[in-house]
Amino acid sequence: MGDYRQAFLELSLRCDALRFGEFHLKSGRTSPYFFNAGQFNSGAALAGLADCYAEALLESGLGFDMLFGPAYKGIPLATALAIALARRGRDVPVAFNRKEAKTHGEGGTLIGAPLVGRVLVVDDVITAGTAVRESVEIIRAAGARPAGVLIALDRQERGAEGQRSAAREAAESLGVPVVAVARLDDLLGFVADRPALALHRERLLAYRAQYGSLDG
Repeated sequence: MGDYRQAFLELSLRCDALRFGEFHLKSGRTSPYFFNAGQFNSGAALAGLADCYAEALLESGLGFDMLFGPAYKGIPLATALAIALARRGRDVPVAFNRKEAKTHGEGGTLIGAPLVGRVLVVDDVITAGTAVRESVEIIRAAGARPAGVLIALDRQERGAEGQRSAAREAAESLGVPVVAVARLDDLLGFVADRPALALHRERLLAYRAQYGSLDG
């Protein structure tokens, strides 16, 4: 496991963004774990999370010219990532959208830098993929090109369309790569190495056996 993956999972636990128990998901499934990026709610937590995003992005080798954060959780994530990249010597523009168009002031639904070149979408997870699809439509409508999607956690479970993961469905339907800071496989290794968390591993394995995607 890469150092940034372990750092991400440790940070998620400290911030209570990663929790174990019994959680009823929007999909109707009952999951033994839950991830909520909204729990990264301090400057230090966001800085640490952004560093993990930055390391995953740089390791992927994905080419991009700017960042886009979908409303709402993607907004602080893309902003924090832009700061982390600037600290690494890469100053890139960042933009995000509103849920509803503003009718006064500057108006419109877009805020920040103009959408040009290769635009990387930054978000927390992909579930139904709705936010990502809307983002790609916005980017293409502006005449720019979606470069890919960067998320925090890939649950590696089947999406709505069959046996592939929700992340893979989004990647194939939109024609863009999806990069995750960590995946369920990383989480399984993480809990196995920690006696205090090892009791959750069997439930995670059972959940993966029931709902895991066939594309890994």
